Amino acid sequence: MQVYRGLDIGTASPTPEERSRVVHHLVDVAEPTEDWSVARFQAAARAAVADIGARGKRALLVGGTGLYVRAVVDDLRFPGEDLDLRARLTVRGSTPEGLAALHAEVVARDPQAAARLEPGNVRRIVRALEVMDLTGERFSASGAGLGTYGPTVFPVSLVGIWCPPALLARRIATRVDLMYERGLVGEAEAAAAGLGRTASQAIGYREALAVVAGELDERAARAATTARTRRFARRQVRWFRRDPRITWLGSAETDALSPSLLECWRDRHRSAKE
Repeated sequence: MQVYRGLDIGTASPTPEERSRVVHHLVDVAEPTEDWSVARFQAAARAAVADIGARGKRALLVGGTGLYVRAVVDDLRFPGEDLDLRARLTVRGSTPEGLAALHAEVVARDPQAAARLEPGNVRRIVRALEVMDLTGERFSASGAGLGTYGPTVFPVSLVGIWCPPALLARRIATRVDLMYERGLVGEAEAAAAGLGRTASQAIGYREALAVVAGELDERAARAATTARTRRFARRQVRWFRRDPRITWLGSAETDALSPSLLECWRDRHRSAKE
């Protein structure tokens, strides 16, 4: 979500001071009205990695949704798009009843995909139906290759940082409180008229927009954002745990892991030269 301009608080975008110290790529490169896709991210991220490599530097790919990480480092192919079909499905899912009906359709047509979809995520539900209508195949089949962990498309050292679940839960709660204290509701309100389908469903923004609309009070919105983030974190842990190529480092103090992270990076660099 950091690709969107103006959505800084809810995405923890790097500050101007941080950007002055380290060049950041794929931050503030799209308008919030745009529907950013994993295929678009794949192309842009690989172009950035190639540009960095051409200058004799090495890229750091930091954070990111599991699918987006795999899209950059692995040879994943993605189905096409039908924007008219997507628009019609989005209209059908614009009410709670309509969204429930769309989700039920995914359940009936592809239970495996439905199990991985958040029932309230209209963007992902619409995309699942769009792909199934386009390809005539199950949406879960479009991720062919996700269960295979082979060589990456360019040399990559994959490292995961683990911390105790209780500590992670506290950090999530603290982050949500900071977002609201720094003005998340005001940021969402200022951007509301120009938020596209993808940005408006982002964790934090959906709940803040509900505050703006008078559908939730701030306390309830904070609680909903915290709960949704914790569910997302659990899904991310399960996703990345399946990848045997990842070297896991664990500590309650992530700053203490810097030497180990650097050593993993150097090992991979040495292997790529041999």
